Amino acid sequence: LFDGVYPFYPQQRKAAVFDISTIIVIVVFLTLACSFLLIIPGIRGRARLYWTLRVLLSLFVGVVIVVVQFTGDWETGWVQANTSYKSFSAAQVSADIGLHIGLAGLNVTLRGNPVRQINETINYNEHFPWNFGADYDLSYSQGLQKGLPSPILYVAEKFSRQSPCAVHGQYRIAGHYASAMLWVAFCTWVIANILFSMPVLVYGGYMLLVTGAFMIFSLLSFSTVRNSPMCLIQIGTRTLHVAYGGSFWLMLAVGLLCFVAGVTIVAMHHLNLDLLKTFFDLREDKAEEYQEMPEVFINPHVSNGL
Repeated sequence: LFDGVYPFYPQQRKAAVFDISTIIVIVVFLTLACSFLLIIPGIRGRARLYWTLRVLLSLFVGVVIVVVQFTGDWETGWVQANTSYKSFSAAQVSADIGLHIGLAGLNVTLRGNPVRQINETINYNEHFPWNFGADYDLSYSQGLQKGLPSPILYVAEKFSRQSPCAVHGQYRIAGHYASAMLWVAFCTWVIANILFSMPVLVYGGYMLLVTGAFMIFSLLSFSTVRNSPMCLIQIGTRTLHVAYGGSFWLMLAVGLLCFVAGVTIVAMHHLNLDLLKTFFDLREDKAEEYQEMPEVFINPHVSNGL
């Protein structure tokens, strides 16, 4: 017991703001973008605009494919309710409870409304992983031992293996396959950029279509969790409902962008190849392309001598 109250945090926990892996990925891609912006003044004419558009769009697609694997908002839900704060205590608090589901686990957020209540700062964000190599039930047991607030434990218990909701396996498998699809999409994105630089434009367009297809497949894989009924998450008198979050819709938008770009490149290859080469800065100067053979002077005396 701590001051006669159990459970209790010996030190007040602070809510997490950003995931470290997400920050690392964003910094890497921002470094690549800044490096390109430093050399862009050396490109002359209209080609500078085309290069900027192509490189920034390509980097945007790449960073989205990698970042969404570490985000926790594929499904999100919020509810404001009056609920008990600690076990073995009748104290009620007014709080916002949030559920954020990602490919590798879930985050449960508890934020007081106002933050300062019952002489404590109520602002928590706890992560419970279910990716391969992680033990969800172990992290949940550790939360029990640490004495997490009751709303966090209640929401986390709904996704445990022992829960009668039986959604742990569905989310774990769906997240695993969605992540695998995204890594394949990242590989095809790299191949597409290599083909564009060789340059083999039409095959780069085909690989963009494959990239978009695997991104859509990842969404379909994650969507399979909706096939199983979700238990009601009742907090006080309110019910917490989840819906597709920002990462899901961002992935859908980028996947459709890859489809549109791939179809456009393939269509231009067959309909207007010169315009496509101009956009990729591959069109040769017509003066050099159709340059006539230089005039040759022959010495008639040398010819007669031969």
